[in-house]
Amino acid sequence: MSAALIAWCALCALQDARHRLISNLLTLPALVLAAGYLLFSGQSLTGASPLQAMSALGLALLFSLPGYLRGRMGAADVKTLSALGLASDVMHLLLSIAGAGLAMLAWAWLAPRCWPHLPPAWRQHVRQLEPGSPDGQPYAPFLLCGLLMAVVWHLSR
Repeated sequence: MSAALIAWCALCALQDARHRLISNLLTLPALVLAAGYLLFSGQSLTGASPLQAMSALGLALLFSLPGYLRGRMGAADVKTLSALGLASDVMHLLLSIAGAGLAMLAWAWLAPRCWPHLPPAWRQHVRQLEPGSPDGQPYAPFLLCGLLMAVVWHLSR
């Protein structure tokens, strides 16, 4: 199931990197599927208990709603984090958020050096990741990095 989460998050990341927008067609069905799977199987997509999944959902909202209310995160970011929380557990969510933060720091340092050397077609495909953008950076590409780090950490245990 981790592969399904990664594939979904990759689609969200690509759409966010291209358009600074994640469609409700990606976020809302993910929330419904995660909730349905939890309800009918008694565990999250990562095998966590309902209590762990609901705790992760609560944490996702706790971390994302203040950013949304202050205009620092979009509604799609809140829905994406919520779906990830509901589909996984607290540790997956926390590691994903921490990994996203590390990826954002790395990008802030590397992007000004690397961006000019990327092929123009690549820069056009992920134009929202351009360093120095006045709107800031889209969150989903970095969340994908964090999720990958979380999955690798969980697999190595």
